[in-house]
Amino acid sequence: MNSSDNDYLFKLRHSAAHVMAQAVQELFPGTKITIGPPIEDGFYYDFDSPHRFVPDDLAKIEKRMRKIVSGNHSFVASDHEIDEARDFWGKRGEKYKVEMIDELNEPTVSYYTSGGFVDLCKGPHVASTKEIVHFRLLKMAGAYWRGDEKREQLQRIYGTVFPTQKELEDHLHRLEEAKKRDHRELGARLKLFSIQHEEAGSGFIYWLPKGTVVRRIIEDYLKNYLVSKGYGFVSTPHVARADLWRTSGHLDYYRENMYPIMQLENQEFILKPMNCPGHILIYKNDLHSYRDLPIRMAEFGTVYRYERSGVLHGLFRVRGFTQDDAHIFCTPDQLEDEVVETLRIIVEVLSAFGFKDYEIKLSTRPEKYSGTLEGWAHAEEALKKALVKTELAYSIDPGEGVFYGPKIDLKIKDSLGRAWQCSTVQVDFNNPERFHITYRDENGGESQVFMIHRALLGSLERFFGVLIEHYAGAFPFWLAPVQAVVLPVSEKFHEYAENVQRCLQQSGFRVEADYSASKVGAKVREATMQKIPFLLVVGGREMESRTVSVRTREGKDLGVVPLDELSEKLEIGN
Repeated sequence: MNSSDNDYLFKLRHSAAHVMAQAVQELFPGTKITIGPPIEDGFYYDFDSPHRFVPDDLAKIEKRMRKIVSGNHSFVASDHEIDEARDFWGKRGEKYKVEMIDELNEPTVSYYTSGGFVDLCKGPHVASTKEIVHFRLLKMAGAYWRGDEKREQLQRIYGTVFPTQKELEDHLHRLEEAKKRDHRELGARLKLFSIQHEEAGSGFIYWLPKGTVVRRIIEDYLKNYLVSKGYGFVSTPHVARADLWRTSGHLDYYRENMYPIMQLENQEFILKPMNCPGHILIYKNDLHSYRDLPIRMAEFGTVYRYERSGVLHGLFRVRGFTQDDAHIFCTPDQLEDEVVETLRIIVEVLSAFGFKDYEIKLSTRPEKYSGTLEGWAHAEEALKKALVKTELAYSIDPGEGVFYGPKIDLKIKDSLGRAWQCSTVQVDFNNPERFHITYRDENGGESQVFMIHRALLGSLERFFGVLIEHYAGAFPFWLAPVQAVVLPVSEKFHEYAENVQRCLQQSGFRVEADYSASKVGAKVREATMQKIPFLLVVGGREMESRTVSVRTREGKDLGVVPLDELSEKLEIGN
């Protein structure tokens, strides 16, 4: 979470993490402490303990925390010489704190003490434990020290705290709603995708037929839309020689996230982690003048990134995924207009999927950067002007641009108010220089191209996971993998049900039918559980009058509809 010394929630959650660590050490002697940061909506602390935590321990720890809080202990800061601190924590057996001290490379370190508990910490904290009232411990998880699976395995406890009881209760309610919407559970129940295939390895997504239907709808919508906006679609290989990634700088800056080098016929090859070098090679395939620019190049490109197994999470963190990637090659004078158009496209596309609330940040030049100061100033000013022109509210994230250029990041808010990083617009000075990509300018000279990286949805996998949770699996009609299901009351109405199904399919609808021996009530329940928008019941009355009884997945009865009017009814009623 973003923090500052004046951010009360940051201080409150940081302080609660300390109290939790104190409670754990008091209840379970021999426990070593590591780190306990505040995070979005809460806090956690990682422990190395001989005791294996179980769910019942959370209530015990909470009870001890309330006892500590009631003592009204002040949080007191103190500074210590580095050698003194190393000796202090070493004698206490806190090896993780000693390691952290050794990494700091500072002459002094700070402690915070409260009620006899002391922690290596730079703060800030609230004044006293009495402010930590409205909290709840939530869950446990495994974690590796420093996120490295080769290091010690720790136990993590998550909690949350708020200034008021109402805020806490509202948050707990949102967590319950989020649990019901978990895309991993819904993905399995609705037969959208699968992940657990041990023989194939973890972190890779298998799109099942219904999930593939939704993916195809998304891709078709984007392709048609982007072609109308002047984009050309390309396709690049999944593997390239290692030399390509040396030129792009990925082997220097991104090596730990790339798969191992493969030796083929005495040459080194690597699975691609990015699409941009491939697009640059396509640009270089021809000579270009200023009259050719801008060139807008799009691809649904599958990339592969090595993620540690401990951070894999459903569709949200995977090892192979498809980006709705695009790169725009333009002149410096075209940069602002291209960013404006890109932002307008982002807003329109996200709105089509039901997202209209955003958080936008403009990230500026970091300490280590490529390119010139003049280039950075030009790019940052172009991004600012584009945001103003599109009337999008934004905040500045100083120094958080990537080394190759400034960027705009857009987070969408879902139906529970959660923010998800999706869209990004990034200016790149690095790759145009490294690959020597230019254009013939108006004076007949060679000028360096400005390159824009942009993604609308991010990755199709992650965006699909967000969609599932946003809609709780009940996709809008145009996205639903199955838009209607025909439910014959008994076997003697199967022929008429087939006729209804065929008529709708010929009209372009995605329709299934349930020809099982189950009673119609069970069929209705199953179709509702599958979140199919329209349930079409047919029996004797409907067959005789060539009608269909229509109801929605929400349980609304739309009455009896003539078969020849059904298509129109579904279109209007969705």
